[in-house]
Amino acid sequence: MIELDFEKSGGLIPAIAQDADDGTVLMMAYLNREAWEETLATGRAVYFSRSRNKLWRKGEESGNVQIVREILVDCDLDTVIFKVEQKGGAACHTGHRSCFYRKLQSGSLVETAPAVFDPAAVYGKQS
Repeated sequence: MIELDFEKSGGLIPAIAQDADDGTVLMMAYLNREAWEETLATGRAVYFSRSRNKLWRKGEESGNVQIVREILVDCDLDTVIFKVEQKGGAACHTGHRSCFYRKLQSGSLVETAPAVFDPAAVYGKQS
């Protein structure tokens, strides 16, 4: 098994989730060694939540899990891309398909895609 370089960045490496079918970048999160190993063992994306300081099994609250279809590893062994099948239609906690649903236009952020679900209804709170 390959050994990712978790030490270079203090134990966390970036993980980009990309739609396996159409290539849309869905989100970016972080992995620690435990999240990496669980992802490999289960085939479902598991990340490390910096804000909660614990493992984040994608979809554990929303049901919008990510099934990992392919993993790309960069040349330095410190960044990965998960090509995923996104269940539930949305990767973002705001209810959007992608966390990258806004673009910078004339100095302001403009939404480029509608929400797929209402986060208040799913999480019981505002995003």
